[in-house]
Amino acid sequence: MSTMDQTYQRPKSGRETTRWAGAGLLIILAAFAIIGPAVIPVDPAAQDFGASLAPIGGDYLLGADHYGRSLLARLAHGARLSFGLAFLTMLAAAIPGILFGLIAAWRGGWTERGLEFVATIVLALPGLMLVLLLLAFSPGNYGPLFLGLALTLWVEFYRVTKATAKTILSQPHIEAARMLGFGSRYILTRYVAPVIAPMISTLAAFAMATAIIAVSTLSAISVGLQPPTPELGSMIVELLPYFAEAPMHVLLPAVLIFLLVLGLQLLAQGERA
Repeated sequence: MSTMDQTYQRPKSGRETTRWAGAGLLIILAAFAIIGPAVIPVDPAAQDFGASLAPIGGDYLLGADHYGRSLLARLAHGARLSFGLAFLTMLAAAIPGILFGLIAAWRGGWTERGLEFVATIVLALPGLMLVLLLLAFSPGNYGPLFLGLALTLWVEFYRVTKATAKTILSQPHIEAARMLGFGSRYILTRYVAPVIAPMISTLAAFAMATAIIAVSTLSAISVGLQPPTPELGSMIVELLPYFAEAPMHVLLPAVLIFLLVLGLQLLAQGERA
């Protein structure tokens, strides 16, 4: 029994370590994103050409870009933008995805077939193509970018919720609960929600990571958020011509994107393991 106990405890220990590492990293980054812009008394758009490409340290803790703008201030605002937009996108995708998945699993029939048809149509379009189509109507704005990403990501929440809920609702004890007169709200909250919650939290972390990468990528190719908005992807592209003179200035926003995605991935891996 002791050998078996050790066999099952080791994965749990590794899972907990991964989860806590991801959560700790995200807490630090979230504090920087939320508190940073408030405590750094510098306008991220303020230009000082006399401090163009100022090195790290001195008057500028993390240096200045080619326009003399504080990189620390721009990174803090960029982290807030990426983190906030990713979180809102995840919520806008998760809420309808989960609700539609529960409705499809509970009702079945034409309701399920109709929702499945809509999900198939969305999946038939490449994700970034859908975002680009919406951005064509209002390039550089938050609304189309947010809406396009949410429309792309909700299908995963819908399909996972529907498949899991259907399996649970087909079990004998659920049929017995229905026959005893328990309503849909009681059954879904008491029996279905606890089972799908870990899966949804994993999907939520992956959705936020996907949104952060998508926003940075679209801004980097000049079809997402436009300068002077302090967005991490556009900051990399703006500073890239000066890589030979100030390589760390280019790497700082890239490292911040990497850490944001890494924290979310570690948290998701810890939940999934």
